[in-house]
Amino acid sequence: MRAFETLYGRHSRALLWKLRRMVKDPQEADELLQDLFVKVWERRAEIEIELSFEAYLHRIAQRMAIDYFRKISRQSIHYERYRLGLTEEVNNTEELLEANETKKLLDQAIARLPEQRRRAFTLCKIEGKSHREAAELMNISPNTVHNHLVKAAAFVKNHLEQSGKTMAPLALLILLNHS
Repeated sequence: MRAFETLYGRHSRALLWKLRRMVKDPQEADELLQDLFVKVWERRAEIEIELSFEAYLHRIAQRMAIDYFRKISRQSIHYERYRLGLTEEVNNTEELLEANETKKLLDQAIARLPEQRRRAFTLCKIEGKSHREAAELMNISPNTVHNHLVKAAAFVKNHLEQSGKTMAPLALLILLNHS
């Protein structure tokens, strides 16, 4: 143990200076120095006495500093991915809340449609039936179904706009197809 203390006393100051210069963080440099001497102690049987012990210590210090920066880089990448994931979740949550609010307004607008218009709108836009299929179910002509749909779409659009929602037709179609 006395040999270890002697080696530490002889080499720690120069190694600490080198590590502080490399990592720019005194506390990290101190920890790296401690880890370096722990590694040396654990590998003492593998040390080749013929080679320069000082050069051996400086190589280990340099590798530890490189490993330190790799670790920081990995943590930074993981943090950035995590942060982006949260941002995406926040954006998705905001979009989901916006879609839910719009869906409520859409449901309100549909509920306010006259019965025949509401039925035509529900059959064609929500259930996905053709004008002909809706016409057969409602006992009216496909042209009348079309007229109901045009008026219903105008009413829904107007209702959304009066509620402060402006919606692109494509967005409305997507919303209607996913109702």
